Amino acid sequence: MDWVARAESLLYDGEVIEADVRLDRGGVVVTSHRVLVFTPDREGPNYRQVDRPNVEGIDVTTSGDWSFLELGVKALVVGIVLVAAGMTVSLDSLVGNVSLDSGGAASAVGIGGMLGMLQTMLTLMAQLDDLMRLFGGLALAFAAVVLGVYLWSRDRLLVVRVAGGDDVELTAPDDESVVERIEAAVVPGTGPADAENPDQPPPDDPLP
Repeated sequence: MDWVARAESLLYDGEVIEADVRLDRGGVVVTSHRVLVFTPDREGPNYRQVDRPNVEGIDVTTSGDWSFLELGVKALVVGIVLVAAGMTVSLDSLVGNVSLDSGGAASAVGIGGMLGMLQTMLTLMAQLDDLMRLFGGLALAFAAVVLGVYLWSRDRLLVVRVAGGDDVELTAPDDESVVERIEAAVVPGTGPADAENPDQPPPDDPLP
């Protein structure tokens, strides 16, 4: 249902519509008393109303899922640390030449199995720098994917700033002139004509 077109049914007695701007499925209707914001394409209520004195202004911003950004940054840091450590530390040169194979003497005293386990651990340690580079590269690839999802999830939002209450967010149009129309309607004196002639009196001023 196009509530922007049917906004007159929501008016109080004596209230009149001064401007209305359609935005995709929703829009903004400015009356003599209130600002009516219709947001059927966003989560939460489909309709918010704000008394004109409580409207502080209009902002255009971007928003995304911060959980993706946080996860991507963490994976990026881990990946950089692992790759840097793998490139800096060469464990192969430290333990690669160490051999605990003592022939039959170790078996004679019953510690051959323990020495075999230690030799396996030393072999794994010699490959640890390669493993750090491998997992660091995987972490960097994962970070790139997650950060890409975060950038894809970002939305351009038009925010109606409300004094003493939650701001109202709706999808911002790509056309900047539409944003200027909304701002000029919601906050009188912010339109392009007013910016060029800040001292020009209103047409009904008795002392022009």
